[in-house]
Amino acid sequence: MSRSDAGTDAGVRCAEWSGAKSGARSGAGRGRDRGSVTAEAAVVIPALVVFTTALLWGLSSVAAYIQCVDAARAGARAVARSEPPEAAAAVARTAAPGGANVSVGRSGDLWRVLVEAPAAGPGGLGLTLRAEASALAEDTVGQDPAGPPASGQGS
Repeated sequence: MSRSDAGTDAGVRCAEWSGAKSGARSGAGRGRDRGSVTAEAAVVIPALVVFTTALLWGLSSVAAYIQCVDAARAGARAVARSEPPEAAAAVARTAAPGGANVSVGRSGDLWRVLVEAPAAGPGGLGLTLRAEASALAEDTVGQDPAGPPASGQGS
């Protein structure tokens, strides 16, 4: 082996170690990965849209439920103050979400107000929100639950 052949051989080895040839190889390898980001985005973007839609639907349902609770409480307070049941139902309807059904009834010493409202959902996944509140009727406040004392008792 001559001196010039040895220098050429060492130059080739140095070029391999320095990565001069590996640049050509890595460029060819990139061709296989091209489009993978597009494919991943095509999967991730619809998933984010579905997640965002579900999140917004859940938040609007919670807001409507809170309106139902507030409406039931307002109606129960109104009827407990001896307002007519129709007026209490009207008070509850004004605080309830649109399309809500309000029912007022008495059960013993308690007035009960039930508010039911539909909550539309994505793809027909609606639900019915229900809230009930009760209040002690004012006409029963201060009465002895055992009734008046029997005659002849006491001093």
